[in-house]
Amino acid sequence: MVVAADEQNGIGYDNKLLCHLPNDLKYFKRVTSGYAVLMGRKTYDSIGRPLPNRTNLILSKTTKEIEGCKVFTSFESVLDFVKQAQLEKLFIIGGDSIYKQALPLCHKVYLTRIHHTFKADAFFVELNPLKFALVSAEHHSADEKNAYPHTFEVYERIIFAS
Repeated sequence: MVVAADEQNGIGYDNKLLCHLPNDLKYFKRVTSGYAVLMGRKTYDSIGRPLPNRTNLILSKTTKEIEGCKVFTSFESVLDFVKQAQLEKLFIIGGDSIYKQALPLCHKVYLTRIHHTFKADAFFVELNPLKFALVSAEHHSADEKNAYPHTFEVYERIIFAS
């Protein structure tokens, strides 16, 4: 999963990102380029186009076709496609309901924590500290291009050996 969330786990408002952080957009591009990304139709609509250099997968109950993307009607059909296509990685990029569906299968979360609280109507799921461990954190202060301090956090699922 790749997500940017504020201090209250807010990820969006009125189908838009909470703020514009160029540093986060560059990070997102670096992490996801060359791989498949899965998003809901509303997330796709907010982006407005297929993301370049990525296989764009859209989960939608209503939309049947989107040029430059593969559209699926169920999460199970996405998983079937990923297995059949033998995709190396699949990044979940939103929105909130897609994150909730995918979290039980996710093994890594790239979370940009924005150190601010915004008005939000879409929220990221709470990561259970018994299931996910923070493995790296890279803090960035606000600057002339990025209005808010933020931290690139990477979490990995905790695997217990039996």
